[in-house]
Amino acid sequence: MGFPAIQKGWVLPPERWKEFDPFILMAEDWFKKGTFPDHPHRGFQTVTYVIDGRLEHIDNGGGRDILEPGDVQYMNAGWAARHAEDGVENDIAHTLQLWLNLPKEQKKSETIYQNVYGEEAPVVSFRGGSVKVFSGSLAGVQGPLDSIVPITLSEWTMAEDAEYTLNIPGNHQAFLYVLAGDIEVGENKAGLKKHGVGTLTFNEDEEGESELKIKANQRRSKVLVYSGAPIREDIVPHGPFVMNTMEEIKEAYADFRKGKFGPPAV
Repeated sequence: MGFPAIQKGWVLPPERWKEFDPFILMAEDWFKKGTFPDHPHRGFQTVTYVIDGRLEHIDNGGGRDILEPGDVQYMNAGWAARHAEDGVENDIAHTLQLWLNLPKEQKKSETIYQNVYGEEAPVVSFRGGSVKVFSGSLAGVQGPLDSIVPITLSEWTMAEDAEYTLNIPGNHQAFLYVLAGDIEVGENKAGLKKHGVGTLTFNEDEEGESELKIKANQRRSKVLVYSGAPIREDIVPHGPFVMNTMEEIKEAYADFRKGKFGPPAV
């Protein structure tokens, strides 16, 4: 288990994607309406968690919805996603957006959007806190988020001195992000406070499950934990596309210019 320094401005900086595989990057954004208008994607997935404000999602497949704090949106860009992400009215949308890789054979898969509202995710209570499961099978429940590449995503809410140990797949790469409070992680009691990030590296050949223990040192501590199995393929992240070669990146730009991504999101 390790906790390397994370470059300021990113939760997971994109130039270190090999360390975080299958996760490419995570950005923490604050934005108003008009910041992320109509734009394309290809070759990866996104998982967006709304921290504060309201987020309006519009896509050119006819999807349109507003997500509020504690909601999650999943997108499999696949072959050709085209959407817009906006703050609502005068809201400042505060979000965490994770880019999740796709295996080479799935980079041109069907485009899929799924909204998971906070109240739809099952909650497991323990003494002094609770775990909300958005994705994966954790703590005896199954999260509703259905990603092309399986991941786990859980939200931990804890009172001061509360402790909980979560079992996650033993071959998963994992990381956590502290939304609020002050926590200790693992047997070595590594400390993290609000905005703190920790990566947890496990053996990719390990079978069964690995234990992740978290203790809260402050009331109202809240933590997001993500995990996923590494894909172990070279990628080329470039602008709004993530492919395996630069030739495929050029093809994606050409296809967008030719209108193959469909009409604008309105």
